[in-house]
Amino acid sequence: MGRKDKPIRSQFSRVNSLGYKFYRLAHLFAQALDARLASHNVTIGQFRLLLVLWEKEDVTQAEIAHLLDIEQPTVASTLRRMERDGLITTTGDPTDGRRTRIVLTKRAHLLKESLTREAQYVNELAVTGLSHDDIARLHSLLDHLTLALVDSNRS
Repeated sequence: MGRKDKPIRSQFSRVNSLGYKFYRLAHLFAQALDARLASHNVTIGQFRLLLVLWEKEDVTQAEIAHLLDIEQPTVASTLRRMERDGLITTTGDPTDGRRTRIVLTKRAHLLKESLTREAQYVNELAVTGLSHDDIARLHSLLDHLTLALVDSNRS
């Protein structure tokens, strides 16, 4: 289907809804990953922020919220728990005293390999039985669907 083609209309059904299937799949991914992260005393919400901070450290709460496309109050409460759990420290922004910069602790850096291994395990579990070509096609299709919805939200 080209970018400007209209979607095929059919009778709506929850069990055949792509949105419902993606919601269910995302929920199952989250449950599986959360169970594996628990042995490291890290929640899935903290893991999401850690993924950003491992890529780009010394960022602000607003930058994290933007990168993850989540609300700042959600980021703020997760960061408070992460600081309590010894995963981050905060420092004042030298250019703007109203902002705080987020920095990973040594513990957070040491957890990177084991936590990403847990995520990789869940990803591999989900694609068990699929060929490399199937997985590549799945990635391509997911990218296509994502782009279609990003484009529609800009309109």
